[in-house]
Amino acid sequence: MKFPGRRKLKHYFPVSQPKLTLPSYEVRPELDTYIVGLDQTIVDVIANVSDEFLEKYGIGKGLSNLVEHGKADLIYQELVGSNAISDHFAGGTIGNTVHNYSVLADDKSVLLGVMSANIQLGSPAYHYLCHTSSKVDMNHLQGVAGDIGRGITMITPDGERTFVIDPGDMDELTAAYIPTDIISKAAAIVVSAYPLRATDQPIQQAMVKMLSDAKAADVPVVMSLGTKHLVEEHRELIQQTLAQYVNVLAMNELEAEALTGFSDPLLAAEAALDYVDMVLLTAGPEGLYLCGYTDSSAKRETTNPIKSGALADYNEFEFSRPMQKKDCQQPVKVYSHIDPYLGGPERIKNTNGAGDGALAAILHDIAANHFHRQTLPLSSKHEQPYLAYSSFAQICKYANRVSYAILVQNAPRLSKGLPEKEDSLEESYWDR
Repeated sequence: MKFPGRRKLKHYFPVSQPKLTLPSYEVRPELDTYIVGLDQTIVDVIANVSDEFLEKYGIGKGLSNLVEHGKADLIYQELVGSNAISDHFAGGTIGNTVHNYSVLADDKSVLLGVMSANIQLGSPAYHYLCHTSSKVDMNHLQGVAGDIGRGITMITPDGERTFVIDPGDMDELTAAYIPTDIISKAAAIVVSAYPLRATDQPIQQAMVKMLSDAKAADVPVVMSLGTKHLVEEHRELIQQTLAQYVNVLAMNELEAEALTGFSDPLLAAEAALDYVDMVLLTAGPEGLYLCGYTDSSAKRETTNPIKSGALADYNEFEFSRPMQKKDCQQPVKVYSHIDPYLGGPERIKNTNGAGDGALAAILHDIAANHFHRQTLPLSSKHEQPYLAYSSFAQICKYANRVSYAILVQNAPRLSKGLPEKEDSLEESYWDR
């Protein structure tokens, strides 16, 4: 293509060279590095209401209320009519995680779930798509006649938050929409424990098929726990699922206590390693812990100050890289901890999604390891079948930094990646 007039360069476009192939936004299993997530697709709606509004609809203040679709739609329409809605956010812990992964990695991911077959302006499905990265491949979603889920957070003048959950058709995902070829070539798959409570709903069997396909192909399985109450109600089923399918477990300190019975994060993480190969435990103002296994022959001692807590000298080998226990001839448990980035934000704008951000960072590191192994299989980085590319300590720094980026914004999803270079991620910063 030539431009008229005199130019210093003959062409702005190299017309003599072969045309480049247009980028594909649909995942190509044989060519791409990607992760796959399965979620109950839901939109979070934030609204300011009065106590009288809650009383009018019989909504329990300060509680999480499961409401049938017709009533939830009346509530939503009145909120729209009175301009009470301040924000719409695409939600779902796995939807958040997959979106954040694609933003951090600037690369593809796949989301499995349901989506309204007919999308109208302003509908939950419309807002979900508007707030999801274009790098997330949604071509494998199952179309449904109704709406996706809707979670309405209603804030009264005293600051109390009340939740109305309208599941819509979010649990209608069937096993027929789990693409085995996409699962088997993924760098990792990620699910949450929420579908386990959807008894007699199609999504539960869809998730079991996804877990089975991943296990058959030896694809790392990552699971995020839902809430403390979910774990308490379905503890035995969750433990069975972890032991049978899961490699990496992500949870906060309350969920960890509900799962293991230990309130101390280190002891809870140690107990969770009986089920899985690696544990991410976010502990609010205490920071986060990353624990797992490495082989005795591959362990590396830290140069950071040695820490002791419920376990003595627990971070001694935090410069080691994570491995699956089955790949270790002599497995050694490794623990790493990091305090909140920069001491935590001066003002936390939003805690919703911080754990999802940390999990996305871990998935990015696992995917980087997968890409590097596919590209340079003879590299010394792959003398052992490592689960991730970086050390426990380095992954902690990355996860911690991503969590901070969520805490200082209103939305639960990243809108941009991290800076390419940042003093605070360098060793020199932490030596000050």
